[in-house]
Amino acid sequence: MLRQTDVSTPLDSKARRKQQDERRMRFRRAIESYTEQRQLHAELNDYADALVLSSLLESSASRRSAPPAH
Repeated sequence: MLRQTDVSTPLDSKARRKQQDERRMRFRRAIESYTEQRQLHAELNDYADALVLSSLLESSASRRSAPPAH
């Protein structure tokens, strides 16, 4: 996979490898960031689901324990 550079002079192999490494690291950081965001989103959704379930259980328990209306 050839990559064009914005530099007009050809790069030596060391500079080319350094550029490729930097590009790979940017790509890796982007993947890690995306993975962390997905994990956080999943954890927050689980927490929200637990809150909804908790409030539903509390409301059903309070309805059962409330005295009947006359």
